[in-house]
Amino acid sequence: MSMVGLILAGALAGCGNAKDSDSTTSGSDDSKKTEASTELTGTVTAAGSTALQPLAEEAANEIQSSNPELTVTVQGGGSGTGVNQVASGAVDIGNSDVPSADKLEDKTKADKLVDTKVAGIAFAMVVNKDVKVESLTEKQIQDIFSGKVKNWKDVGGNDEKINVINRPASSGTRATFESILMKDAKIDDSLGTAQDSNGAVEQSVNSTPGSISYLAMSYLVGDKKDALKVLKINDVEPTTENVAANKYPFWAYEYMITDGEPKDAVKGFIDFVSGEDFADTVEKMGYIPMSELK
Repeated sequence: MSMVGLILAGALAGCGNAKDSDSTTSGSDDSKKTEASTELTGTVTAAGSTALQPLAEEAANEIQSSNPELTVTVQGGGSGTGVNQVASGAVDIGNSDVPSADKLEDKTKADKLVDTKVAGIAFAMVVNKDVKVESLTEKQIQDIFSGKVKNWKDVGGNDEKINVINRPASSGTRATFESILMKDAKIDDSLGTAQDSNGAVEQSVNSTPGSISYLAMSYLVGDKKDALKVLKINDVEPTTENVAANKYPFWAYEYMITDGEPKDAVKGFIDFVSGEDFADTVEKMGYIPMSELK
């Protein structure tokens, strides 16, 4: 197991009554090879985490190109939406930033859900480019989002109002933010505004002076790399290397959740997302491949 694997495996291990799987297959290596060489057909529907959505969409495009009889549809809506839609049978896969038990409304269905880890992801504190702050401590972040600190001058910046942009309760990114950074401090939802997706957060922070929020690193790669100002936390940057060294705290697994063990085309799609053939794309898109987490 690599250093990343040792750290990430220990940090988000539990997931209530839901079954948790580091691997998307339960058969032998021979069965994996047979399935990999068989063309996938049918329809796969997925919904949930907007942090995972870009990766799922790219995986859908790639797997459909080599499996013309397969249709994969990916939607957002937040981790809570994904978990509860798969539990109700509305979709085949619920994408989530947190284990299903954290968002499941009908707890009687917990034993049926299977949580499969498909990637890791770091999250970043982001601010509008006009903000003259480079790093925040965890305590300063808690004070800002709980409403104790409302001006950037109180955390080393200019005399400027802090405009908080938050996420709704259904967001898995928010759940990760609360558990890792806010801890016992309570978010003041009366502050600022709330945006229901990572994409909306990016646009809102970009257009709102003095704004701050939190965003999946997958939205800060490629042509969006410099769209927002990324803050350090405790003077540490949100990189894979710093996550591996246990220096950067704000990260999570990404899960694909199914009602029972995944089968057929659903299994094939999940296997592809977490597999070696897609790993380079996973890394380029700002995620951590599962091959680095074992």
